[in-house]
Amino acid sequence: MDLKHKLEAGEFSILAEIDPPKGTAAGPMIDSAAKVKEEIAAFVVPEMSNAVMRMSALGAAMLLQKRRMETIMQVCCRDRNRIALQADLLAASACGIKNIMAVTGEDPSFGDHHQASAVYDIDIDTLLTAIQGLKNGKDMAGIELAGAPEFLVGATVNSGLAGADLDREIDAMNRKIDAGARFFITPPLFDVSAIEPFMNKIPTDGIYILPTVVLLKSLGMARYMARNMKNVYIPDERVQQIQKAPDKVRECIRIAKDTVSSIKDNGFPGTVISTIGWEDKLYDIIHGV
Repeated sequence: MDLKHKLEAGEFSILAEIDPPKGTAAGPMIDSAAKVKEEIAAFVVPEMSNAVMRMSALGAAMLLQKRRMETIMQVCCRDRNRIALQADLLAASACGIKNIMAVTGEDPSFGDHHQASAVYDIDIDTLLTAIQGLKNGKDMAGIELAGAPEFLVGATVNSGLAGADLDREIDAMNRKIDAGARFFITPPLFDVSAIEPFMNKIPTDGIYILPTVVLLKSLGMARYMARNMKNVYIPDERVQQIQKAPDKVRECIRIAKDTVSSIKDNGFPGTVISTIGWEDKLYDIIHGV
């Protein structure tokens, strides 16, 4: 059963973010994914996240799809104009990729090619509308396609905002829903209660909210995120839990596993596990250490 039908059937779906390699050596990415492919509904393949040059999401997703692993391919406004974006989407569909996640993309100044020029030919709402148009059999110029793609389409939403900022984010989310988005991936969640104000304000009929579970790598990372990421709430007891643990990496893995269980117990349709380069820890998060 593919991701779309799992979500529609109410089956809790664990997704995993897996970075394409910075180079042609895709073996470690493929091996890490293969170890957990039976437990993962789909692998989220970022398109050069943080503006760091890597193998394209299309290329990496094709490598995984070839090995019968379902993927969610990111498409990014930053790097391609409307012609290239549509071309990649058609190629993705022809290669068996069924799930698309539209993102704006960080400015190149955040990455490793500071002299690169951002494209941003179209914004996120226009990209989502374009994807819907392709699904309906026409490109952005109104020309009919010889075969239309079928995608489950998603985007991101910042569920950690508050007050007027949260209201504006929900307005933006509703525009994305109108443009065809059906699943939304949130920022890292460490306490399910922190997302309740957001969940109480949004439409949920036919829309799937998938909280992100980030694998903390160290006590320092936990402290940094708690102090500096204002839209991410890490309870003090989580930080103390890592501080007291004799094996801090093992404890971080345990926290991630417990958070996945909490998200499932609270009725969410699924979650996204992000290991930030530690894809070899996915098995331990899912099965325990």
